[in-house]
Amino acid sequence: MHKTIKRGINLMAVTCSIFLTACGNDPASSTTTMDSTENAVTQDSVISYDISLVDNKKDPTCGMPVTAGISDTANYDNKVLGFCAAGCKEEFLKNPKVNIAAAEMK
Repeated sequence: MHKTIKRGINLMAVTCSIFLTACGNDPASSTTTMDSTENAVTQDSVISYDISLVDNKKDPTCGMPVTAGISDTANYDNKVLGFCAAGCKEEFLKNPKVNIAAAEMK
């Protein structure tokens, strides 16, 4: 196999591993999604929400893009914020006024 193709495959594998393990997300656990009609599809105990349901572009605590996955939400200042993990939501709620700027609102 060509060296460039091997490097590309290795890079994709590392990148996927990082996204799956970031902020406590377990790559072995399956996810639940919520579609635009707000119907949840449940698999195991992990819940993930559709990005169209939140008003932020990034997790305001850790900076992860919401496109990588949303496992928890919170209402703040008449906005729905998405978080990559419950721990990030808990940290945000300790001092939301300081952390809201990092959310990059839509």
